This record gives sequence, C-alpha cells and structure tokens, in this order.
Amino acid sequence: MTGVRWDVSGGVGRITLDRPAVSNAVDLPTAQRFAEVVAAAESDEVRVVLLTGAGARFCAGGDVRSFLAASDPPRYLHELASVMEAALRRLSDLPKPVVAGVHGAVAGAGLAFVLNADVVIAARSTKFRMAYSGIGLTPDCGVSYLLPRVIGTQRALELAVTGRTLTAERAQEWGLVAEVADDELLPHRAGELADALATGPASAIGQAKRLMRSSFDVSREDSAADEARTIATAVGTREAQELIQQFTAR
Repeated sequence: MTGVRWDVSGGVGRITLDRPAVSNAVDLPTAQRFAEVVAAAESDEVRVVLLTGAGARFCAGGDVRSFLAASDPPRYLHELASVMEAALRRLSDLPKPVVAGVHGAVAGAGLAFVLNADVVIAARSTKFRMAYSGIGLTPDCGVSYLLPRVIGTQRALELAVTGRTLTAERAQEWGLVAEVADDELLPHRAGELADALATGPASAIGQAKRLMRSSFDVSREDSAADEARTIATAVGTREAQELIQQFTAR
C-alpha cells in the first residue's frame, strides 16, 4: 500500500510518510494505512519508533484536493480526522519511545505528528505553521488539545489566529521540538537517537513516558499513587535488577 512505509530493523520500527509529490499530505487511504502501521508498532519486536517523511517536506497536513474530490466533503473530512486522531493517540500511547525527525515544512495536521511524538528533532530550515485558517478550516487530529499544553495557550492561540510561521529555532525555544540539527545531519541524528533508545531499558522508558503523558489528565494525588505503584513494580523486573546490579558494582 502507498502513503506510509513501514519496516523494522534492530528494534527500530520506521514509519515513513511517503507521498512526496503532495508534501506527504494525508488523505483517507493514507490515514487508514497509518493506523495499520501504528498497530504493527505495538509488536514486542519494536522497541522504539522513528517517524520521518519522504521528499522535501515532512507533512503539509490534510490533502485538500482529496476533500474537494469527495462526493460528501463533510462526511469525508469527519472520517479522515477521526481515523487520523485515533491512530495518533494510539501512537502516543505506545509503551515505547517515539522519535520524529522533521524537515522542510510542518503544517496543519502535520503538527499532530510532532505533538504525539516523544522526542522531536527538526532540521534547521524547517518551518512550522498552523495553516488551517488560511483555507477556512479549523484544527483537527488533536492539535487544539495538545498544542496549548505543549507551548501554552497564548502562543497556541497566536499561531491559530495570526497564521504565524515558526522557525525551527523558535519551535525549540517554545518547547515544540527538543533539538535542532543541521539539515544534512537530520537523518543521521534522528536514526542515531532511535538506535540508542532501542538498546536502552525499554520498559522503564515506556513507563516514564506513560506517567508523564497521563499526568495532564489526573490529579497530582492520583499521579503520585501511579508513580509509586509503577516504581514498585519496576524494581522487581529483570531489566531493573540487571541495571541495578551494574550500578552498584561500579
């Protein structure tokens, strides 16, 4: 199937958005394929997910031409947004790290990929833009929920209302991405990080991710109780026992 490529090697599951002729814009078949790939990433064989885009741009958002070609555009858009958001939420919920390497342009729903990844590395020339209002549409795929939580309400509203474009450096300053790499080094840097995480303590990393991502939706008391249960369980795992032995033997 076209639209999204998937392969696994060395514990790294690589998801590649693969519609370069349309800047990896997402239509319904692509969203459906992405959902299948995320389900495949749940395999124990996969210890880390690496998300990238083919061609000159990471993702231009939704495929506007596919909206216009649909016999019932409202129904089509509703299904597209629903399928894509559910797949992205499933990606975010994976008990393993998700690394994204983005470049060129990240616009509209393309931001949702960034917001659902755990560590995002951007090429220095990357531009970030909400883009929805420019075609009279509104945020989807969880962008309106996640963006204010990542960069703050005022900054998120500014991007939505003004259509401002962010540079990679400003995106890093605002907390939208973790790291900026020179354009030619991005593939190497993103792959290097994914490979390193694949050889790390997968269970502990996955549970740390879960605790942090769930903390926005629960009370501090409930979060603390979850932390206590999780660390108590972790200390009895083979992974932790081996690493603790290594630490105390230094």
